[in-house]
Amino acid sequence: MSEPTNNLRISLVQGATRWHDPAGNREYYGELLHQLRGITDLAILPETFTSGFSNEAAGDAETMDGPTIAWLREQAAWLGAAVTGSVQVREGDSVFNRLLFVTPDGQVQTYDKRHLFRFAHEHERYAAGRDRLTVEWKGWRICPLVCYDLRFPVFSRNRYDVERAGALDYDLAIYVANWPSARTHAWKTLLRARAIENLCYVAGLNRVGTDGNGIHYDGESAVIDFTGEPSSECSDFEVVSTTTLLASELARFRQKFPAMLDGDAFELR
Repeated sequence: MSEPTNNLRISLVQGATRWHDPAGNREYYGELLHQLRGITDLAILPETFTSGFSNEAAGDAETMDGPTIAWLREQAAWLGAAVTGSVQVREGDSVFNRLLFVTPDGQVQTYDKRHLFRFAHEHERYAAGRDRLTVEWKGWRICPLVCYDLRFPVFSRNRYDVERAGALDYDLAIYVANWPSARTHAWKTLLRARAIENLCYVAGLNRVGTDGNGIHYDGESAVIDFTGEPSSECSDFEVVSTTTLLASELARFRQKFPAMLDGDAFELR
């Protein structure tokens, strides 16, 4: 698969997640998604959007047959668009902070958060994922990641493969997050860094409000283009924002400034 040839409409659904209230959050985010029917190709929800970022929520983790996965399928089918966000999912004795990428036909692709937030003891309650995911959707290659992954550029490195018709791994990186306001500067800086170094669009979706642990979130969700400039930016309130990613501009920039040709060859293990 080479460069995308069609534009992609993506929607940032920046909301104030209810604390430990999965049913309430499905209703709340369902109302925010409702306005996007027919006007988006991909809707992005926050990290742990059914509970907030909570170690205690691991005890109420759903299985892949649970109500949230069924709800995501319903939302994607009704919207005619893909929907993504992360929730707590139990597999055997382990619980993962699992990103779900759901398409209108009901297919679900998953990515388990690789880098667990030690500062908040996430690694003590959740199991770490191993493998990065690349999704193909509407002609675009998409790499969805979760929150703390943003601080680890090697894992998200957009590798160039001459044998694959000279294609990069992905065209759009997504970071779904519960990123506290105390570190907003890092959030905004790292989103731009990931876009610049990987010659791609980056969408960062953060929540707003204050959670049950008293942690405040400023939102500051954004879509950043391949030069590090914002295509759209959100402030610190509930908002649904739709941006069109321009395939021709991405291809033109990569051709004009082919930094990927000088990158180092390596494999993630």
